[in-house]
Amino acid sequence: MGSSKLPSMSRRGFCLCCVGGAFAATTGWLTPRQAYAEARGIVSLIKDSAATSPITTYKLRNNISVLEGSGGNIAVLTGPDGKLLVDAGIGVSRPQLSKALAELGGEPVAHLINTHWHFDHADGNEWLHAAGAKIVAHENTRKHLSGIQRVEDWDYNFLPSPAGALPAEVFAREHRLKLNGASILLKHYGPAHTDSDISVSFAEANILHAGDTYWNGIYPFIDYSTGGSIDGMISASDANLAATKSDTIIIPGHGKPVSNKAELQEFRDMLVAIRDNVRNLKKRGKTRDEAVAAKPTAAFDAKWGQFVVDPGYFTKLVYEGV
Repeated sequence: MGSSKLPSMSRRGFCLCCVGGAFAATTGWLTPRQAYAEARGIVSLIKDSAATSPITTYKLRNNISVLEGSGGNIAVLTGPDGKLLVDAGIGVSRPQLSKALAELGGEPVAHLINTHWHFDHADGNEWLHAAGAKIVAHENTRKHLSGIQRVEDWDYNFLPSPAGALPAEVFAREHRLKLNGASILLKHYGPAHTDSDISVSFAEANILHAGDTYWNGIYPFIDYSTGGSIDGMISASDANLAATKSDTIIIPGHGKPVSNKAELQEFRDMLVAIRDNVRNLKKRGKTRDEAVAAKPTAAFDAKWGQFVVDPGYFTKLVYEGV
């Protein structure tokens, strides 16, 4: 495939954008390095796709919905205190996202929570702040958004965000909100997908937004550049399991946007099994490429490895952290 012919990306492919992974193309999957060689880089391609990607709305319960189509899955709580968003999507999605929000009611956007700093969850911060949103996040989210931040696996340097895009209120461990009749708990995981990840739980509705600590039905990206690790992802999964019940609605950062504890348990068990397989290979002196060739993810690839982060790339991510 020549560089003038870019690989196509489906809507769901775009939704799963927060990765240094592969793109769908008629000839198969491109690895991250191939994608960079083929085009202008994954971040630029994702932003281009975001400009036209449609938004799909899933209504949950207690006036909470989830929007799929602009970066990570976005939760929305509506009510007289104004709309609360969990994550902001990508800025160029503003027209589609504005339409989807308007269809949920006429209340203005008043509050925005960032689950972490990555662009597909925080790039929309500036316009949402201008529309009236007070931004709340973990202190590391503001730190990363405030300076130049490089993500090696995306081969990309993010410039500092404008002042209006920075969280106005930050916390270190936990933060509580009471809005639209909902008791909302924000809780830092510790280093997981990044070092800035938080969960957002809605007590009365029994809904948990797990951000990018949970990727439903697909291998996750782990950002070692800003403190992520495979062990941290597993610890976050354990925390999510401890905080939920069998009837809890769980919103993942990516993948099918409405999930549950049984699916989360399967995700956690997959992470543990692959980590242990890769760790054993590394202990035996296998290089990263030799570990990839040994196919330590093989038992899980049919379910988890058919999309953006392919088995070889996920093996490399796990290898880095064991």
